[in-house]
Amino acid sequence: MAGIPLYFVDLQDDLDDFGFEDYGPDCDSMRITAFLDIPGQDNLTPLARLEKYAFSDNVFNRQIIARGLLDVFRDFSNNEEDFLTVMEIVVRLSEDAEPTVRTELMEQIPPIAIFLQESRPKFPTAFFEYLMPIVVRYLTDVNNQVRKAGQEALLILLEQDLVAQSDIENKVCPILLDLSAPDSDDEYKVEAVNIICKMASMLSRTTVEHMLLPRFCELCSDGKLFQVRKICAANFGDICNAVGQEATERLLIPKFFELCSDSVWGMRKACAECFMAVSYTTSPEVRRSKLSPLFISLISDTCRWVRQAAFQSLGPFISTFANPSSAGLYIREDGTLSIRPPAQDVNSNSCQPSNSVTVVSSSANAALPSSEQPMEIKPESPTEETSAEVHTKLSEDLNKNSWEEGSDCCANPAEDVSALCQGDKTAEGKKESSFPGLSSVLPSAEDVFNTFLYWRPPLPDISQDLELLQFKAEKHNDACSVPCNNCVASSEIKKVLQSLQEHIDDPDVQAQVQVLSAALRAAQFDSVGDCEAKKMEDSEEQHRGTSVFLRKEQENNPPFEDDKSKLQDIIPQPLLDQYLSMTDPARAQTVDTEIAKHCAYSLPGVALTLGRQNWHCLKDTYETLASDVQWKVRRTLAFSIHELAVILGDQLTAADLVPIFNGFLKDLDEVRIGVLKHLYDFLKLLHADKRREYLYQLQEFVVTDNSRNWRFRYELAEQLILILELYNPNDVYDYLRHIALTLCSDKVSEVRWISFKLVVAILQKFYANSANALGLNFINELVVRFRHCSKWVGRQAFAFICQAVVEEECMPVDQFVEHLLPSLLSLASDPVPNVRVLLAKALRQTLLEKAYFKSVGNPHLEAAEETILALQSDRDQDVSFFATIKLKQDNMDNITIEKQN
Repeated sequence: MAGIPLYFVDLQDDLDDFGFEDYGPDCDSMRITAFLDIPGQDNLTPLARLEKYAFSDNVFNRQIIARGLLDVFRDFSNNEEDFLTVMEIVVRLSEDAEPTVRTELMEQIPPIAIFLQESRPKFPTAFFEYLMPIVVRYLTDVNNQVRKAGQEALLILLEQDLVAQSDIENKVCPILLDLSAPDSDDEYKVEAVNIICKMASMLSRTTVEHMLLPRFCELCSDGKLFQVRKICAANFGDICNAVGQEATERLLIPKFFELCSDSVWGMRKACAECFMAVSYTTSPEVRRSKLSPLFISLISDTCRWVRQAAFQSLGPFISTFANPSSAGLYIREDGTLSIRPPAQDVNSNSCQPSNSVTVVSSSANAALPSSEQPMEIKPESPTEETSAEVHTKLSEDLNKNSWEEGSDCCANPAEDVSALCQGDKTAEGKKESSFPGLSSVLPSAEDVFNTFLYWRPPLPDISQDLELLQFKAEKHNDACSVPCNNCVASSEIKKVLQSLQEHIDDPDVQAQVQVLSAALRAAQFDSVGDCEAKKMEDSEEQHRGTSVFLRKEQENNPPFEDDKSKLQDIIPQPLLDQYLSMTDPARAQTVDTEIAKHCAYSLPGVALTLGRQNWHCLKDTYETLASDVQWKVRRTLAFSIHELAVILGDQLTAADLVPIFNGFLKDLDEVRIGVLKHLYDFLKLLHADKRREYLYQLQEFVVTDNSRNWRFRYELAEQLILILELYNPNDVYDYLRHIALTLCSDKVSEVRWISFKLVVAILQKFYANSANALGLNFINELVVRFRHCSKWVGRQAFAFICQAVVEEECMPVDQFVEHLLPSLLSLASDPVPNVRVLLAKALRQTLLEKAYFKSVGNPHLEAAEETILALQSDRDQDVSFFATIKLKQDNMDNITIEKQN
């Protein structure tokens, strides 16, 4: 026994006396405390024996008792006195000097609490009186492993809602506040802030805001331990979500700014990673005015790892600007993105108070494609939660994926709503800038009768070039009563840009120059409007009219012609500029080699945020990504192209997505699988004539780069079952029938069995559309190809197809008994037992269970019964078994039969 600890030898001897010779520390195959029930030489009762081992000098004995506490409670829960005795033993055992015993005990607390919850009528307060104090005490245990076990147990209990609110406020929170105090031990403080962040999402908003939020704000500024600040930064989004918008903007946003400028780059990186979650809980105004510039500072950070995290979060952050209430799309219960029915889109365009205003008149609707009618503007403020909810659904699928909204809203929809009802000309100017595609449909502003224009003197003509306007603005800058801040900002930015020119070869400097250039463009846009507005202060109405014409001039004569197609007003322009730059090859060298993949992953969410009217901003980027040399980038786009088609509508899809879709069809299998998995979803969005062009190309999916890639062909069969509804019976017969029959002969059984279901679906398509002639031709082909196949696998497949036809009732019964039943019954004489087994199952489990074959006097019943009697006396035991016994198993068990053979 050398080398074996003495206590283990003693324990093993004790267990051997009770018949547990093979018991060991890792034995989970039996109830750990079963030896308590076995009478021994000590003549003790089970309860006394429990107490003996719980306080034994042998540590391993005490570990066994701690590990088996749940079984102990189950055994003694029928007697209240015994139950309370066990509780007292547990409380004493929790004070054991050995850390491993305390750890084992704490790991059993959550399952015991759940058991007590189920037995509450017997012991309503047992957990709160006896066990909860142990959990709280272990949070301050001297041993690290015990504390860790206590923290994990507490989180489980909170998640299961097993802790009373009074215990949370009076026991848990105070101890965590003490542990996270400024003068607390460093190790305890780090653990405390970590558990505060994790439990915030499980507590009520009031509890978090009143008890934990002040301490969290203090910890964000902890100057002693960067680990504390990093935990706060990593969980900042969860805390914001727990306390809501008001507390976030009042208390947390200032702290978030501090963390984003922390001297430790890991803090700034953590802030970049949670930026979307923080943005989700803020108002649109804070998101645009405060968080956007802050994010730009992170994306141009001097540390590469911070820039990398910021670029990965850029797409999700942009998606928080989406306004789902104004999009012509909605999320179904199954998480798919769908076009909202027209009845839900059309709203009255009167000036009655409403949450939405339709900007397309009824006469204009007729001129727009059906997929783009109508466009709405709705207030953004009441839709904050929906915005994040829509993005979450897009990250998981894409960003699934994923991230969404095809927003058709303006920069500030609430202003437009009120302005339209007041007959304000400014709102119409905003509509024109927000919906450039409507310029040919809506009458121009000059042609619309307006009381403001009619009864007042005409406004001065200021339709000069933007360069001239800028010149005048600078010339009369001194004459303005208030200094033009944007003009000053422009000059300052220019000075910084000039100072950076000598270091332009530095990639970091290049990133900063791009950011400053975007800021300069924005400042130049604003400077003209600000200075001219101050010059026209004599009339509020004149000021409004001037703003309208200034916007028109800026749109018609932008200062940067190259960027004209990238301008929009849904999100801050610098954010979009940075997103579009993610396809720049230089970014892959200075930021992240997979930055293009992140761009592709986020693109549907960004497209949904901008709306289809701003697709021109993303079109070039999408085409660049679609031709990226990395197949992972193209694969990402392939998996989401069907979602993008829903966002863009049929016209833009046909013009811009179909060519890329066609390219993906000829790409590597790793890319083709993306379009194949959602082939039905994409094709159903196309017009019938465009959809019909793909009939011949579908057969190209049968050929793969690697013939062993059978899952590709399996996916094709599954998609074809769905695609059948998109084509008429003649097209199905001429094109899809050949593909189905080819797949039925595949080398892999999984592909063959799903293909047999496809064959049945094709038959159902024919007879459901009264194409009986096509159905009969197909049946005859099936009989020749499978019933008379020289290989037994083909004949077995025929039996399966016939069984599925009967199960699905996909053809008239008179057609079945005339054209398929005779061939099916003839398989009774097949020399291969596997074929006869499937025939027996088809007859016993399916055919003879149908009412038609149960009717007395049925001329076909006699033939079926004779066949089943013959199979019952078959020389093969399996055949006779299935012909006799009616099993309640899924018919896909046939797959197992073939595999076994």
